[in-house]
Amino acid sequence: MITKPISVPTPSGESIKIGNDGELVLIAGPCAIESYDHCMKMADLIGKVCDQYNTKWIFKACYDKDCRSSPDSFHGLGLEEGLKILERVRNETGLPVTSDFSDPAWGAATGEVCDLVQVPAYLCRQTSILRVAAATGKPVHLKKGQFMSPWNMKNSCRKLEAFGCEDILLTDRGTFFGYNMLINDMRSFPIMAETGYPVCYDATHSIQMPTSMGNISGGQREYIPHLTRAAAATGIDAMFMEIHDDPPNALSDANTVLDIKYFEVVLAQAKAIHDARRELKAKWGEDHVHQD
Repeated sequence: MITKPISVPTPSGESIKIGNDGELVLIAGPCAIESYDHCMKMADLIGKVCDQYNTKWIFKACYDKDCRSSPDSFHGLGLEEGLKILERVRNETGLPVTSDFSDPAWGAATGEVCDLVQVPAYLCRQTSILRVAAATGKPVHLKKGQFMSPWNMKNSCRKLEAFGCEDILLTDRGTFFGYNMLINDMRSFPIMAETGYPVCYDATHSIQMPTSMGNISGGQREYIPHLTRAAAATGIDAMFMEIHDDPPNALSDANTVLDIKYFEVVLAQAKAIHDARRELKAKWGEDHVHQD
């Protein structure tokens, strides 16, 4: 499957290409913006590993976690303060930045700062959100809803196309399997790639156990390396993960964020498998066989 690559602009005026059997691109950062200092610290720590493995990446952190299970949970610093911090990170590191938005009223401001606009999984069918995301003029990162089949993501793509957006990245972050459990169907990636758009694996939300701890979500992050290796072998174009330097004290998704001390080995393995698959595909052609 040949996908149309998308281009994510960078502060330098260049762009990061995602798709069409290119290099594996990373989208990473803390789940929520906790402070300017913490964002800069994480950008530095993640950036050092990415530089070591020659990996292009986009910094991710959210200003408002509107889908938190409890009203008492940390929901973020808010639109205005959060976007100011993301803009500073962008200007001072030279990294492209991204955040999601869950209210159509936040879309335009998000698009003014972010180089890639993210649509939350729960809202992947929401027409008002998709219309505003397309109107930003930025590439749109569309996460597959936990309730959605991979083949039905084409309908959300068609909505974005109707609103004038053809730079779309599709991500799988797990599918509901009974109560309080997500699973990954690795068929999702080649199926979603049939839309013609690049695909991404969300390594940390996929091991989430939604609201399994009463009013907060648990997780099984010990499976992040296993699932990341499997996803890399399917031919993903990008990898998404939330990373923290002190997971037990993370203000959001403390049970699922990847500890920075394990990030290098996860990235190294994913890149090695991704690159090996590209070499095999170049030698043998398409990596699937249609059987009668």
